[in-house]
Amino acid sequence: MGRLADRVAIVTGAGRGIGAATAKRLAKDGAKVGVFDIKEEFTTETVAAIRNAGGEAIGLGCDVSVAEDVEHAFARVISQFGKLDILVNNAGLLRDNLLFKMSESDWDTVMNVHLKGSFLCSRAAQTYMVKQKYGKIVNTSSTSALGNRGQANYSAAKAGLQGFTKTLAIELGPFNINVNAVAPGFIATDMTKQTAERIGLDFEENKRLAAERIPLRRIGVPDDVANVVAFLVSDDASYVSGQVIYINGGSR
Repeated sequence: MGRLADRVAIVTGAGRGIGAATAKRLAKDGAKVGVFDIKEEFTTETVAAIRNAGGEAIGLGCDVSVAEDVEHAFARVISQFGKLDILVNNAGLLRDNLLFKMSESDWDTVMNVHLKGSFLCSRAAQTYMVKQKYGKIVNTSSTSALGNRGQANYSAAKAGLQGFTKTLAIELGPFNINVNAVAPGFIATDMTKQTAERIGLDFEENKRLAAERIPLRRIGVPDDVANVVAFLVSDDASYVSGQVIYINGGSR
């Protein structure tokens, strides 16, 4: 039996990248997983991979920035699996630009998905977790929370998630709910590929240059993040809460 046997998890933005790797890792550890993405068809590959490996999963289309979508999707997971123990707020997107070029829409879209989405999903999750006096929430921040050129919106959102995490840990701790955040550095995903393209770099060359600057001399992969999340949502981390764990190969 895996260390997450009999647990039920929701992972948002789980159609690809870090979210997909996390959903598959939690399923490998025994959890039943609700795989969320903006459209249900985006969840197909992740759900199939989990089921082919012998796990249980359902895929749901959910715009995490819309309260009605969130409430409906969470209700579907509860109806299917009977409870909710774990929430990984991972849904995200980029609308990069320098400040003087950044539109109000660029700003609002990023804030709505990263911050409002994490708020709506966490609010929905705590309804179930408080009643059972058990729960694990992990929010996906980023090293960009420390500032990154061309990402005023993204950096602000990811920094906001760190404050959000610490506040929820205080509020929900008395109900035996652990709340933590992971802050990945350079992870090879479609999103980092988009960033390379934005600044006019070949992605392979960008990865090579990044690896030279990282103390471990390699870039991260989605499983590097998924492995840390798997620990944080397990009972092995039962006394860890309110923390932000940087997953960046030792970079400052």
